Amino acid sequence: MASRRWRPAAADVVLFLICLLYLIQYSDRVNIATAASAISHDLHLSNVELGFAFSAFAYPYAVVQLFGGWLGDKVGPRRILMWFGLTVALASVLTAFAGGLWSLAACRFLLGVGEAPSLSTATSAMSRWLPVERRGFAQGITHACSRVGSALTPPVIALLMTLWNWRVAFVLAGVIGILWVVCWFWYFRDEPASHKGVTKEELAMLPVARDKTEKVKVPVRRLLVRMLPVTVVDFCYAWTLWVFLTWLPSFFLHSYNMNLKSSALFTSGVFVAGILGDTLGGMISDKVFKRTGDLKKARRNVIIGGMAGALVFLIPVLLVKDLTVVAASLCCAFFCMELVIAPLWSVPMDIAPRFAGTASSFMNIGFGIAGVLSPLTFGFIIDRTGNWTLPFLLSIAMLVVGIVFSFWMHPERPLPQDDEPELEPVTTAA
Repeated sequence: MASRRWRPAAADVVLFLICLLYLIQYSDRVNIATAASAISHDLHLSNVELGFAFSAFAYPYAVVQLFGGWLGDKVGPRRILMWFGLTVALASVLTAFAGGLWSLAACRFLLGVGEAPSLSTATSAMSRWLPVERRGFAQGITHACSRVGSALTPPVIALLMTLWNWRVAFVLAGVIGILWVVCWFWYFRDEPASHKGVTKEELAMLPVARDKTEKVKVPVRRLLVRMLPVTVVDFCYAWTLWVFLTWLPSFFLHSYNMNLKSSALFTSGVFVAGILGDTLGGMISDKVFKRTGDLKKARRNVIIGGMAGALVFLIPVLLVKDLTVVAASLCCAFFCMELVIAPLWSVPMDIAPRFAGTASSFMNIGFGIAGVLSPLTFGFIIDRTGNWTLPFLLSIAMLVVGIVFSFWMHPERPLPQDDEPELEPVTTAA
C-alpha cells in the first residue's frame, strides 16, 4: 500500500507566510541604511537630514499603531495585510524615484503607514491559527526571519549597487512585496474553519473561532493602562534596535574606514547573531513556562536577562577601538537583545488573548516613537561630535530603563472582560 504523501499543516503554511512577511518588511526597513552613503551623495544630504529621512518612517508607524491592531481584529488579517502590503510595495518603488530630502522622506513616511499594522495584525492572525503552547516559538521564529531579512539585505543591496545602482534595489523590493501579497490573499483565511486545507484534527487544536454575530467591546482604557509598562519596555528595546537597523553600516564605514562591501558584511554578521537570539528567546520562554508554570518567569525574566546582557556587551564598543573586539561585542549585544523580542511580543497575547492585535499595537507604539527619536538623535550627535560610538551610551541608558519597567509587567494576569471577575494568574503545575 502506497504511503500518503506528506503535506504541511495549514497552520504551518500560514506561519511560513507570516515569516516571509517579517523578512520582507524588515528588509524594506534596513535597505536604506546600506544605501545611505550613496543616497546622501546623490541627493546631497547631511547626516541630520539623512536621520530625518530615516525617522520619517516612524512618525506614521507610531500613529497608525493606535488603530492598526484594532483593524486587524475587526476587519480581519486577510484584507488588512493585503491593502497595507500593497502600500509597502508602492512606497519601495517610489523610493527609487526620490529626487531630494522631502521626496525621500515622503516615501519613508508612506512605508511607515504600510508597515504599521503588520506585526500587530500578524499577531492577531497567529492567535487565531496557532495553539497557545506555540506562542513563544511563533513569535521567536517570525522575528528571527525579520533578522534574516536584516542580515541578507546589506550584502544584497551592496551587490545590486555594484551591478546597477541603489534605485534598482528599491524597485526589486517593491516587486517582491507584491508577490507576497498575492500569495497571502490567495491562501489565508481569517478563520481556520473556513479554510479547505484545515482538517478536523487540526481545527480541534486551534483556538475557538469568535462568533461573527457577537458584539465585543474592546476595553481600550484598561488595556492601555495594562500595556503601558510593556510599551515603555518596547520603547527602550526599540531605541537600541533602531541604532542597529539604521546606522550600523555607516558606523563600520566611517569608524573603521571600510568600503561598502566590507561594512555590509560586518553588519550582516551582527544581524546573523540576532537570528539565533530571536529563535532561542522564544524557545527558552516556552520551556521556562512548561517547567515552572509561571508566565512571569517565562516572559519577564527572559526579557530582563536579554537586556542586561546587551547592556554589558555594549560597554566594550565605547572603550575599545580594536575592530575584532568591537564586532564581536556588537554581535553578542545584538544576540542578547534579540532574546527579548519573542517573550516581549508574547506578553500582549498573554494579557489580552481576545484582543491580541489591539494589545500588541498599543505595545508597538513604543517601537514607533523610538524610531522617530533614535535615528534623529544618532545623526545629531554624530554631526555635532563626529563620535560614532557615543550614541551607544544612550542605548545603554535606555536598556537600564527597560529593565526597571519590566518589573511592572504582569503577563500572568489576563485582562478580564467587562462581565467577568478579575482573573487569577495563569499557571500550570510545575
